Amino acid sequence: MMEVEESELCFPHLHNSSCRKPPSHTSEAHITLVLLVFMSITTTLLNLLVIISIAHFRQLHSSTNLILLSLAVSDFLVGLVVTPVFTYITTSCWYFGDILCVLFYVVTVIACTASIGSVVLISIDRYLAISDPLRYSIKMNRKVISVSISVCWINAFLHTLIVTFENWLNLGAYKSCQGECTVFFWIEFDLMWAFVIPISIIIILYARVFVIAVSQARAMRSHVAAEKGKISKKSETKAAKNLGIVVLVYLLCYCPYYSVAYVDTVLISLNSPVQTFLCCLVFMNSGLNPLIYTMIYPWFRKSIKLIVTLQILKSGSRDYLVL
Repeated sequence: MMEVEESELCFPHLHNSSCRKPPSHTSEAHITLVLLVFMSITTTLLNLLVIISIAHFRQLHSSTNLILLSLAVSDFLVGLVVTPVFTYITTSCWYFGDILCVLFYVVTVIACTASIGSVVLISIDRYLAISDPLRYSIKMNRKVISVSISVCWINAFLHTLIVTFENWLNLGAYKSCQGECTVFFWIEFDLMWAFVIPISIIIILYARVFVIAVSQARAMRSHVAAEKGKISKKSETKAAKNLGIVVLVYLLCYCPYYSVAYVDTVLISLNSPVQTFLCCLVFMNSGLNPLIYTMIYPWFRKSIKLIVTLQILKSGSRDYLVL
């Protein structure tokens, strides 16, 4: 009986201070593992296609697409690093020490915060494109976009440093047993800076975009406009609606996590089934974003075809027409 009990421990020689191994032979565990592995692979590959598409083809180097590139990089990081390690933690004991445990959460928070920041930039970009189209190219030039994306990632690093700093002072102090990867979060700051403020900005800007789009549609129906002007207005409005879908998916994935995950504790542990599900929902957002691009952006489908068929290896492929 003792041998059976010890075999269920992460560190049998530590006895009472060791965590129990997560159940790995149940049907639920197998389904969870398969779904997480599938999510990791698809998230990584799809976002890699977005990165290659925007980075390779010169036609796609617009201000909006550069922000989408930032979003794809953060989502790619989630698929390549965060989800695989998350899968390991939920299906096995943690044997890699307290420093790597904290580093995992640091990378996770950086990637998710940068993703949220990119969605905010998308909202600002679409608002300016709709509200002030004549001066949009001046306000959102290459320099402004580069600075904005840099600020977005610097904010992600600073936010992560603040909410996880306590863990570097007290490594391993917040785990209940050996073999567990649990960290301390500064809830109030994280909730306000990574959720309340971004979601408020997004909702306000898209409410304004909706109002402006409706007024423009009414003006187009009541006045005779040049055909070129009509196409331009329709194009901008359609782009706003498409990017609005991205924002809606973000809200559906992140709202449950921030609404429930921090209710009872300031300790972030993946041993709780509810916490695990909510984290999966957040990570799922990183895989859904490129799927949304595939459905609503013709240029993405064309660029994928050129990438998969290795046409991008040909000389001059950077100038291929994909729009």
